[in-house]
Amino acid sequence: MKRANGEGCIRQRKDGTWEAIVCIGRDTGTGKIIRKSYYGKTQAEVRKKLTASAHELDEGTYTKPSKMTVGQWLDTWLVEYTKGLKPYSLRNYQSQAKNHIKPFIGAAKVAELSPDMVQRMYNRLASECNLSPKTIRNIHGILHSAFETLLDIGEVRVNPCAVCAKRLPKTTRKELHPLADDDLAHFVETIKGNPYENLFLTDLFTGLRQGELLGLRWSCVDTKKGCITIDKQLYMPDKGGEYTLQPLKNRKVRVIWPAPFVFDVLKREHKKQLAARLKAGELWDTGNIPDLIFTNEIGGHLSHKTVYKRFKAAVALSGVPDVRFHDMRHSYAVASLRAGDDVKTVQENLGHATAAFTLDQYAFATDNMKRESAQRMEKFIAAINQK
Repeated sequence: MKRANGEGCIRQRKDGTWEAIVCIGRDTGTGKIIRKSYYGKTQAEVRKKLTASAHELDEGTYTKPSKMTVGQWLDTWLVEYTKGLKPYSLRNYQSQAKNHIKPFIGAAKVAELSPDMVQRMYNRLASECNLSPKTIRNIHGILHSAFETLLDIGEVRVNPCAVCAKRLPKTTRKELHPLADDDLAHFVETIKGNPYENLFLTDLFTGLRQGELLGLRWSCVDTKKGCITIDKQLYMPDKGGEYTLQPLKNRKVRVIWPAPFVFDVLKREHKKQLAARLKAGELWDTGNIPDLIFTNEIGGHLSHKTVYKRFKAAVALSGVPDVRFHDMRHSYAVASLRAGDDVKTVQENLGHATAAFTLDQYAFATDNMKRESAQRMEKFIAAINQK
């Protein structure tokens, strides 16, 4: 008598463990019966697995186990399912897969990868490889996305990474170092005459990311309306590669409305650029990125490395506390909040994904504002009581 799909038998193996064998269908090419085995320490355990398998076959939810390994799938996924990634992000994904995922679970079958195996990998990446919590979270994001795609195309029934999300190591927030009011004023004073003065001032009072600032073009500036469109960033390539303009970090174009002072700075930069162009003559060459606001002496783009070195030199010369280029962005955010801008406005100006992120990032500034508000209220109450 032929067994129907889902029917099976249970037997005890020579080593004392139990095995349930179930018929899951027939090979469409040969017509031979396809069987699957489930193993367990007890008869009750394998019977439970057998029953679950039969239910899946009856409901049509059974997924044929894939023979593909995690390493093989990552190779396929990185080529076929990551077309929308920026080049830098793709290289990062490839590096993490090669150096940190494949060595631990690359040989495992995707159908057999369990949450326990994934969690052990994360634990070892922390203890043996000394990876930071942030890096481990990034690796989790890559592996989770790869298995979500497997889930979408029906190669697996569950994502083994999902359970591990709750157990990822917690990241510690980097301490922010916005310039204090006195330091900011001193820095602005000491950079007067610096070849990069206009660039530094623009960043201090717009809060643009470095790539956004270096990718800013004259066509993005509308002096009549008093706004600037931020739609691209200058992308830094690998060694030997060519700089290009790329979409923004979150791919969302934004329009900012800076103070009139910023437009005065840009007008000065425009005059400076026209003078440089006349001086350079035929040597003036904008390369593959025309219309840039901040260029070198012959019209080419500025490099991130050069700007950073110039900034650090200006900081050292001014004597203000040692800060990073990105801290000018933080200085702008804090100054905006203290000037009375609401969190939503600051979020949109900075290009953050959510106002909640902005609020969390600059909680220390809003706490100070609350204390200052309390002090103002105290003065108001005192004035009322005197009447």
